[in-house]
Amino acid sequence: MHHVTSSAKGRITHFVHQSLDGFIEGPNGEFDWPHMAGETSAYAQALTAEADVFLYGRKVWDLMSGYWPRAEEFTTDEHDLAFAPLWREKPKAVVSSTLDQADWNTRVIGENVVEELTALKESGTNLVLFGGSELASFLTEHRLIDEYQIFVHPVVLGGGRPVLRTPLPRLALDLVEARTFDDKVVLLRHRLAEADEKGTN
Repeated sequence: MHHVTSSAKGRITHFVHQSLDGFIEGPNGEFDWPHMAGETSAYAQALTAEADVFLYGRKVWDLMSGYWPRAEEFTTDEHDLAFAPLWREKPKAVVSSTLDQADWNTRVIGENVVEELTALKESGTNLVLFGGSELASFLTEHRLIDEYQIFVHPVVLGGGRPVLRTPLPRLALDLVEARTFDDKVVLLRHRLAEADEKGTN
């Protein structure tokens, strides 16, 4: 057992872009609607820089691992070109029961997901979960997400992939910040309320 003080405990932050009607992708998987202008982009970069580990579900991992290792072939965007080497180097974890192994400094968590992620948090590791409805819902159900950082964009998608799947148990949260970026996007930061941290089981 590692002796870790409570102040050194890590956390899982869920970082996601959603439409006004609560979807992270449109009906046909569209993701062409987020407004990633200066302030929004800078905030996202700062958040990723603070993370010890990038956390993904299988579907988002497939998208990320198909793009960032070869981003230089696909884009001339200066932010993407700056981020690509950081993504390759950053420790990553993907939760998947079907993936055996992954490249680019990535650990696959296929079993004992709650135990593995809890151990990572207790070791002082800060993880950022990017998008993904299935894993976000699973972690919410098990009260493993400490903070939700949700960017609400001014668009109604009318269907698609929801931020969280239902049903889920009721969960009390505390609003810790609300901020507007680029006059278009609203960031809502919620933390797990202390009363709900231990759950009601």
